[in-house]
Parts: sequence; structure tokens; C-alpha cells
Amino acid sequence: MSDRVYPPVIAAAKLLFRALDVRITVDGAHHIPREGGAVLASNHVSYLDFIFAGFGAVPSKRLVRFMAKQEVFANRYAGPLMRGMHHIPVDRSAGLASYREALAALRSGEVVGIFPEATISRSFTVKELKSGANRLAASAGVPLIPVALWGTQRLWTKGRPRTLTKRHVPVRILIGEPLHPQPRDKHDAVNAELHKRLQELLDRAQQEYPEKPADDELWWQPAHLGGSAPTPEEAAALDAQGRED
Repeated sequence: MSDRVYPPVIAAAKLLFRALDVRITVDGAHHIPREGGAVLASNHVSYLDFIFAGFGAVPSKRLVRFMAKQEVFANRYAGPLMRGMHHIPVDRSAGLASYREALAALRSGEVVGIFPEATISRSFTVKELKSGANRLAASAGVPLIPVALWGTQRLWTKGRPRTLTKRHVPVRILIGEPLHPQPRDKHDAVNAELHKRLQELLDRAQQEYPEKPADDELWWQPAHLGGSAPTPEEAAALDAQGRED
């Protein structure tokens, strides 16, 4: 697969991170194989998570093909970049085609990135997971690798203004031990284990994060850690209201 677009995009992102002094820490990168297919399943707290989840694969010299909603590919600016990086469009009204494309990519040795929560978690905890990530990994016979991101929500998240020029923001990328789902495994059980591992990684990232929010920035801290982010129940109600709107 030709990758003329992806490497320059990574180089540009690195320059931007350096200019803004985004303090990225990657832990567990050795869990991403240097060759062969794999599914990266990441939590989702920011509109920029695909950039940082993909950055976690850079030490293994892998390019991650993310599954993203069709609307992103329709954007006049983002669309050409997404297609040039061979990301996978997801049309929610015809999901089988994107599933097959992702499965073919995995079987050809690509790394595919998925956000199994489907949408951004307003509570900054791990929401209920869709089963697509573990189904793909089981069908393709590849590892399912949990990834937790923390700090990205401070740059741009749902319900908050973009602060893409904010400087000195620490970002934690934690990559956990792979799961190895099999076709005969019960998807609910695999999903429960993936959810457990993602939440454990996220808890660790939050506990080890080098900064605490100021009184006027409590919004980026989850409620159970004393922040003013919605509780999971409140976040679910906001998501439901958004669907109705």
C-alpha cells in the first residue's frame, strides 16, 4: 500500500507538538507488533484522539488505519487527508462494507484503529463498548490491543471550545497487553474484559497525570476524582438528548 501522505502528516504533527510543547508520554509501545495485523482499541475523550492513538504506534514503525465516520471523509479539508492515509470510512447505515474493508486490511497485515465507545465520553470514563473491535480481531486472528489516552480532552472535546494552540499540555498514551479473542469466544465476555482493561489503563493515566486542574478548569477532570465533568449517568442523558435533537 502506497503511503505518500501519512509520513508527512506524522512529521507535521510532530513539529506542531514540539512547537506547542505538548508533553507526550508513551508507555507500553512494545505491545504493538512490528509486523502483522492488529486492532488498536482506544478510549475516546477528544476529537484529536486518532492522532494520539496513532502516535502510540510510531515507536513500532506502524501506520494505523482508523475507522472513522463517513462525515469526516466528506469534509473538503479532512477528506483528502483521510483517504490519502487509507483510513476506513464508516457509513452507519451500511456498516458491513466498512467491516469487510477493515477485515481485509487486518488480513493483509495492517494495524486498524477503532474507538469502541463509538462517541466521545463526556464523563471521561469508559462507556459501554460496541463489539466491532473484538469481532474483527477474532475473525482476522490478530491481537486486540487496549489503548488509553488522557490529556487530549484539554485540547478539544465535546461541549468545549477548541484550544488547539494551548501550550505545555501533558498527554499520556498507555498501551496495554494484547487480548487474543478467538472466533468461538463469547463477544460479551471479550467486551467485558476489554472494558475492564481500558478502564484500568485510564485510571492509571489519570492517577499518574502530572497536573491537577485549577479551580476554573475542573471540567477536564472526571467527577469521581473531584472534577466537574458529568457523571456517567449524566453523560448518558446528555448523549440521549443529543440524539433526540
